[in-house]
Amino acid sequence: MRDTVVVVDGPGRVALAEQDAGELREGMIRVRTRYSGVSAGTELSFVKGTNPHLAVTFDPGLGLFRPGTAGTPYPVTRLGYMQVAEVVQSRTPAIAVGAVGAMTYGHRSGYVADPLAERFVPLPDDLDPMLGVYVAHMGPICANGLLHAAADLYGTGVRTLGDGVRGRRVAVVGGGVVALLTALFARRHEAASVVVVDPTPQRRQVAEDLGLETLDPSADDAAVVLKTRWNHGAGDRGADVVFQCRGQDHALHLALRLLRPQGTVVDLAFYPGGADAVRLGEEFHHNGLTLRCAQIGRVPRGLAPTWDRERLSAETIDLLRRHGDLVRAHLISAVVPFADAPALLTDLAGRRRHELQVVLTP
Repeated sequence: MRDTVVVVDGPGRVALAEQDAGELREGMIRVRTRYSGVSAGTELSFVKGTNPHLAVTFDPGLGLFRPGTAGTPYPVTRLGYMQVAEVVQSRTPAIAVGAVGAMTYGHRSGYVADPLAERFVPLPDDLDPMLGVYVAHMGPICANGLLHAAADLYGTGVRTLGDGVRGRRVAVVGGGVVALLTALFARRHEAASVVVVDPTPQRRQVAEDLGLETLDPSADDAAVVLKTRWNHGAGDRGADVVFQCRGQDHALHLALRLLRPQGTVVDLAFYPGGADAVRLGEEFHHNGLTLRCAQIGRVPRGLAPTWDRERLSAETIDLLRRHGDLVRAHLISAVVPFADAPALLTDLAGRRRHELQVVLTP
């Protein structure tokens, strides 16, 4: 048995290839893909040739990128992490044939998985299965951002995902999928105010369609606007916490400017080009600010036993149950046949096509 797989052969070169599906051994499952979501950040960096793993290797022992052999050389054969799959064969009593779950095996028509080594997150019957593209990885990325904001206040004493935003003024820089899901999480967990800051009219419109307030940073100085509005006391104005979700250095610089003194930027962005425009001698220094990276590879120190990936996925399912109709109507901007994936990805990378969230359907 063979599966069709999306492969990146080099910068700007995307193709479909046939690969052996692998042997279905005892304890394993075979799935067919129902939906596969496109991540416009990480995936397109491989298509553009800007992902750092293409040029250097990450040493997990030292926590350093080191020159030498590429960590992920071309061809890249496992692209993407937003799959919804249906089990078509099973050799484990833990997962039945017909079960539908969220997984992270990349854009391909089918897959053979070991449930002891890879996650299969069952989707509830009352959830639109297309929304399951967010459950295994993308939603947990955003939930982990809130978890970092909570840990910033309570350390290992975090009890709920809302501990870092409840009753607080929250700004979200960016209008992409990560930003909008993060903003919905913050509103779901009772932030006093949530404002999405993005220069793109179409993305601000989607945010407003989701019921979120927006600001255009190219029309007015968003830092002046929010600091005029959000007053905590003499010399203490601005956002309690900012979630920075754009992979551009000027967006991080803006995020720092939005904060009240001693506030925190929780950074969920990926900066393949670095961050040369960040000015650490200005607001960061004079306002005593904090910058926390909320990379999905880890939760805040000390919280792993109680806030594992399964719990973050459960929080995502809860959010989608509440706001799934809005997310389906406004966040998913295109549903594209799997056969068109190469043209789609190269057009997105070349900015010949603009989409918020594309879902592939084999």
